[in-house]
Amino acid sequence: MTDFHLSNLDVIDCLRALPDASVDLFITDPAYESLEKHRAVGTTTRLKCSDASSNEWFAIFPNARFRVLFQEAWRVLKPDTHLYLFVDAETMFVAKPIAEEVGFRFWKPIVWDKCRIGMGYHYRARYEFVLFFEKGARRLNDLGISDIIAAPRIHRGYPTEKPPEVADVLIRNSSQPGGLVIDPFMGSGSTGVAAMRSGRRFLGNDVAAMALSIARPRLEEAGGREVLVNESVKGQISMGIR
Repeated sequence: MTDFHLSNLDVIDCLRALPDASVDLFITDPAYESLEKHRAVGTTTRLKCSDASSNEWFAIFPNARFRVLFQEAWRVLKPDTHLYLFVDAETMFVAKPIAEEVGFRFWKPIVWDKCRIGMGYHYRARYEFVLFFEKGARRLNDLGISDIIAAPRIHRGYPTEKPPEVADVLIRNSSQPGGLVIDPFMGSGSTGVAAMRSGRRFLGNDVAAMALSIARPRLEEAGGREVLVNESVKGQISMGIR
């Protein structure tokens, strides 16, 4: 079994509870600000609660908070590690320069090919970007992997749910078995499922309680064992982190 820990906190509170240089790989998919624009014009109707209100699944992460997110990600990541950020074509132009100012080296966008078109307005979307950043210098485990990852999108799943096969490629190429993978916007836990299957530890967080109730049984089914916060460590999510 592989250990995992889940928390239901604001993303920055979650990261600030972690020790410096304690994480081996950071993969996440924020509920970026442009989702609200897409929802307003009806291109993400699955996120709709009603015509007059926002979605009930998760709170939007505003662009103004990206700087503190990257600052905390830099702090908790070990030297010579990677960060992968799922974004749309609008948010990538906001997030990339901020991450670089914080200190991350940007390599390139990776393309997730969803294999079938989804919702959209002009040229319906079939892909999503994953921005590939580096702290320090770390060689990928397999230099022969393509920058296009093909995996069918999830139909009628949790909003913006990603197939575990996408995170699996990133995890296997940017970490070693036993390493700690974190996703502080974990949603239904797809990154955690990939981590469990590949023998990595996982720390997942989401502000939506619904996400935890969905993710927990998925991680257990994938072979994970939940560990609780070590209360002797003042305010920190320790789970054996060192």
